Amino acid sequence: MALICPTLAKKDMELKDIQNLIKFVSAQKVDEVEIEQKDFKIIIKKNLEPHYTTMAPQVVHMPSAAPAAVASPSAPTATPTAAAPAAEDNANYVTIKSPMVGTFYRSANPESPVFANVGDEIGTGKVVCIIEAMKLFNEIESEVKGKIVKVLVDNASPVEYDQPLFLVDPS
Repeated sequence: MALICPTLAKKDMELKDIQNLIKFVSAQKVDEVEIEQKDFKIIIKKNLEPHYTTMAPQVVHMPSAAPAAVASPSAPTATPTAAAPAAEDNANYVTIKSPMVGTFYRSANPESPVFANVGDEIGTGKVVCIIEAMKLFNEIESEVKGKIVKVLVDNASPVEYDQPLFLVDPS
């Protein structure tokens, strides 16, 4: 199957061109694309099975939650009403989504601080994470200004194209 991509019209491919090509291929219904030019060759394959990259374990300190109370069968539960306000709150947030398939990393390496934490103010162009795709580490920049409300993906987890990564409050 032949695919025509505007990126291929250039003679020399740059990192942005390769990233755009990866996005283009991920949107198509093909599993592999190979491009060979006189001075380089690139092969893009979609992973049919998950591929996990191992990293050194990180210690995460989370506040301990009180044990959940067990409701008796006769007691009414407030779960449906509690879920409705949470859904309304999310409507005011902007979602930063993954532009590609790969592995999500919150920092450049295990010893480095994370790019964006909950509560951090971010601006347009601020790097919020890295996504590794085909051994290329792609810095993902924010396209919105605001405050990080929630990180939706665990560090070193595989992510899909268009998967939500962060919730941002633009106000």
